[in-house]
Amino acid sequence: MKDNYKSLLTPWKIGNLEIKNRFVLTSMGGTNLFGWMEKNHFDKAGAKFIYEVAKNNCGLVLPGCQPVYNPMLGQWLYRNKKMFRDLKKWMVNFHKTGAKLFIQLTAGFGRSFTISKMMEKLYTNPILNFISKPIMNLSKITASASPSPNRWSDKVPSREMTKKEIQKFIYAFAKSAKLCKEAGVDGVEIHAVHEGYLLDQFTLNYVNKRKDEYGGSLENRYRFAIEIVKAIKKECGNDFPVSLRYSVVSKTKGFRSGALPSEQYKEVGRDFEESIKAVKLLEEAGYDMLNCDNGTYDAWYWAHPPVYMPDNCNLDLVEKLKPHTKLPLVCAGKMTLDAGAKAISEKKLDGVGFARNFLADPCWITKVLENKEEDIRPCIQCHNGCFNMCHYKGVPNDQSLHDSLHLSRCAVNAEMMQWKKHYIKKTNKPKTIHIVGGGIGGMEVARVLALRGHKPVIHEKSNTLGGTFIPASSESYKLNLRLLLAWYKSQMRKLKVEVKLNDNVTSLKDFKGCKVIVATGAKPRLLSIPGSEKIIEACDYLNGKEVKENVVVIGGGLTGCEIAYELSLRGHKPIIVEMKDDLISQKGVCLANSSYLREYFQLNKVPTYLESKVVEVKDKSIVVKLKDNSEKEIKCDSVISSIGYIPAPLPKVKKKYLVGDCLSVGNLRTVIWRAYEVAMKI
Repeated sequence: MKDNYKSLLTPWKIGNLEIKNRFVLTSMGGTNLFGWMEKNHFDKAGAKFIYEVAKNNCGLVLPGCQPVYNPMLGQWLYRNKKMFRDLKKWMVNFHKTGAKLFIQLTAGFGRSFTISKMMEKLYTNPILNFISKPIMNLSKITASASPSPNRWSDKVPSREMTKKEIQKFIYAFAKSAKLCKEAGVDGVEIHAVHEGYLLDQFTLNYVNKRKDEYGGSLENRYRFAIEIVKAIKKECGNDFPVSLRYSVVSKTKGFRSGALPSEQYKEVGRDFEESIKAVKLLEEAGYDMLNCDNGTYDAWYWAHPPVYMPDNCNLDLVEKLKPHTKLPLVCAGKMTLDAGAKAISEKKLDGVGFARNFLADPCWITKVLENKEEDIRPCIQCHNGCFNMCHYKGVPNDQSLHDSLHLSRCAVNAEMMQWKKHYIKKTNKPKTIHIVGGGIGGMEVARVLALRGHKPVIHEKSNTLGGTFIPASSESYKLNLRLLLAWYKSQMRKLKVEVKLNDNVTSLKDFKGCKVIVATGAKPRLLSIPGSEKIIEACDYLNGKEVKENVVVIGGGLTGCEIAYELSLRGHKPIIVEMKDDLISQKGVCLANSSYLREYFQLNKVPTYLESKVVEVKDKSIVVKLKDNSEKEIKCDSVISSIGYIPAPLPKVKKKYLVGDCLSVGNLRTVIWRAYEVAMKI
């Protein structure tokens, strides 16, 4: 381990409980010990993940947030005693790792509850609303501090919680915490005065308009969270540690409107001055630790930082809070080892929080300790596998039910939380398998085949591995994507995969009956309009083709918007033209990612033409047909096309041997998972 990381191995205390090191796994939806959005039970998949992290040298481990009142079927957590007995048996082996476990208990989501089209129908149709209530009572699930708009849908507004409902929740927290303690759990974390969840909605002025003792003054708005910890301490004793998930500053301008890094804005939620006062109240009430970040669901990119957010995005405010409390503080949000270790050594922080890193590679801390950092498979902050709740104009949460029920899988790690479906099974009949295409899909096939005992051979037409992932990872803010590419190349070397570069395979005839997997990717979709020869294709730009100052980007999907974002960062003046009625109007892109880009373009006044299409490219301008069918000429110096791709497989290849975009154009998750599955079946 590097010398400058050694402060991360020092012990620390939460109350009287000693934690062996400063590494903290912060909670993620889908890593729950009692199931997620289904009948409460001891969840073996969640337990396997938690144990894997613990045995790989994490000091404090927090599973996914556990609703004390489950949205599905209306279950109170404390009423299922059997799963706590199962947990107690499991805790024996867990504690042998030396790690400590806090279970995160949540009051729920309130107005942040992710509403789908199906839920809109259940709520707005009186008959369906009545029938569905025993399974999913949306009026109860989405209830908030005060009547307020849902983050995802205008059709399912939140009503005000009653005082009787509040008291039932406080009782449930205390009883659930007592059962956790009896099961051998080391502490609990209350979720959350953070990220705009239900408890946070009570604390925030722009949501809480109550006139009773749970609204108005600072003390009243934090009363719900304070009464919870007091009830737990009364039930479990003062020595049982209770942490609070806490956002230092809301970073919110209003409903569905966040504040970007460095933006000057008026805070409608919790500002830093209020945070200092709130922390004193929370500390006096009995909380033993604050697990910190920033943001709300209205400014979701702070608590769920996408690739565009800066590293350590929440650290400065957590360090600034440190002198105002005696409580130990943990900080999460794209934390780096260097920054975390430095903050620990300077006593500005007590624990360093990491989350999705563990989905990509649950062994990454061990690899750091063993000086094997090049072997760490990096998280790329894409949210494609773990949290792909997407939202665009006219559509609430556009996420498949399967994804909703199975969070915390990973785009770059096909095995994560899918161990029954994706696993390495050694072959009894080793074969030489030829792979045409050396992009991510081809390398993932080769990696899995090699681990199974086969001999893969990659045939790549260019002089390097990577394919279209090379331009896809080229933008300045995509360091972790470049690290992922480096990881794949390193795996090819370590697994001794034979690679034939500058080998342009155009037919399978030369392989003479050998198994061949094709991963040849896709080709760009091209416009056929006057002046199209002047257009620069997206990959050509990303590979280094120069553009001038004023650049039109045709296509406002994720790739086009990322190109426009990069152009802006480099000092160019991008203009976006998109045929749909919203930017990034596509499934699979998390709202944390898409809202950052949309709000960046709005803040930086990037001209955006929706429901429009380019009909002609001239030497110094383009002609755009607008929504009303009128035409507008827009001056520009360069034009980049990002209007999608078309599968480009080799001819006469069976579908079952196609991998990645040559089968169907998707994202990195679809490429890697498909490649893994094809390699399993050989």
